[in-house]
Amino acid sequence: MSEPLNFRREKHAGVADGRLGLVAAMALVMGNMIGSGVFLLPATLAPFGWNAVAGWVLTTAGAVVLALVLARLTRALPEAGSPSGFVTAAFGPTAGFFISWIYLVSVWTTVATIAVAAVSYLSNMFPALSAQAFRPALAALVLVWGLALVNLRGVKAAGNFQIVTTAVKIIPLVVVIAIAAVLFATGKAQVLPVDAVPVKPASINAAATLTLWALLGFESASIAAARVRNPKVNIARATLWGTALTGGLYLLVCSSIALLLPMQVAAASPAPFATFVARYWNPAAAAMVTVFAVVSCIGALNGWTLLQAEMARDMAERRLLPKWFSATDARGTPLRAMLISTGIASLFVAMNGSRSMQGLFEYLLLLSTSATLWLYLACTLAAWRLRIGRVLALVGAVYALWTLWGAGIGASGMSFILMALGLPVWLWMRCRERI
Repeated sequence: MSEPLNFRREKHAGVADGRLGLVAAMALVMGNMIGSGVFLLPATLAPFGWNAVAGWVLTTAGAVVLALVLARLTRALPEAGSPSGFVTAAFGPTAGFFISWIYLVSVWTTVATIAVAAVSYLSNMFPALSAQAFRPALAALVLVWGLALVNLRGVKAAGNFQIVTTAVKIIPLVVVIAIAAVLFATGKAQVLPVDAVPVKPASINAAATLTLWALLGFESASIAAARVRNPKVNIARATLWGTALTGGLYLLVCSSIALLLPMQVAAASPAPFATFVARYWNPAAAAMVTVFAVVSCIGALNGWTLLQAEMARDMAERRLLPKWFSATDARGTPLRAMLISTGIASLFVAMNGSRSMQGLFEYLLLLSTSATLWLYLACTLAAWRLRIGRVLALVGAVYALWTLWGAGIGASGMSFILMALGLPVWLWMRCRERI
């Protein structure tokens, strides 16, 4: 007797035959979006008051629109393989290379930054980690290479690890929402007055730009398209559902903390999640927030480690990087791309470990974050040119430009430096084709 259809679907929802099912692809999207930033963002947004709530609403809506554009492109052009593949299909290999390159550099710096953030949280639990200047960088390097080893075991190991860590990191978000719900139900909630901070378009734009940093990564399933089962269906669903769920959780969680904690307390807190839980529930439970923050960072680091190798492999298969990067081992893992990418990310960790280069690293991080916005803008323009979901593409392009403006002319404009870094590679690849 054949198995029931719903059972077959459930069995293949996670990771099987070396590819990610729907649940694993959603875990990749949500796990990469929910990293270290959400645990600090309420403090950053506290001075904005209700502007932050409006910013979250606009950011979540904008991210969902961009996710819809990616979903439409994936269904129309499954052979393109990735967001940068859509750009190549619309504007040619030159545009595809530079958008791919700037995004790849941003992934390398993201891996380094998440590792450093994880060590920062760990140092609260183990002060010896920060006792000497070199220890945080060394610990971050151990995390970077440890997660690389997990990914070298294959997509199945990385995917299952992502599912578990994503499930764990959602727990503190649900706890905060439950506490807020109890406060409202019992009438104990004292919400920040609307007029405590003037609601202005400029403030909403600034808050929305900050909140977007926490939602970066919804393109993760599209980047790893070659590792997703039934990509034409599962990538679209994972991207849309993962983005909507994460955006909804962020809206409820960050708004609850920013509006229920006194503004001065929230803004000054180095750990607003823990402060909220300690104030309205239990100090002992608040101590566990650090553990969840570490797990959140490690889960995000696992997902971004997968992406950095997949991005390099995808570029190599589209002849935007040397073919050497596309080689895979018996498990289907792009071994060379993983090792080289992890090595480059390690250099960024080392830069962060050097006090003399700290400012340079932070500036490069700001540029790389802005670089992700260029990928989103390029995908919306590609959809417009290819006549795929043009209304959504237009709205998405306007939103991407709006957030680029909110990021500041300096960060958005200077992100072209990252593109220029790829020029020698592009010229070398073109020379090799002519030989």
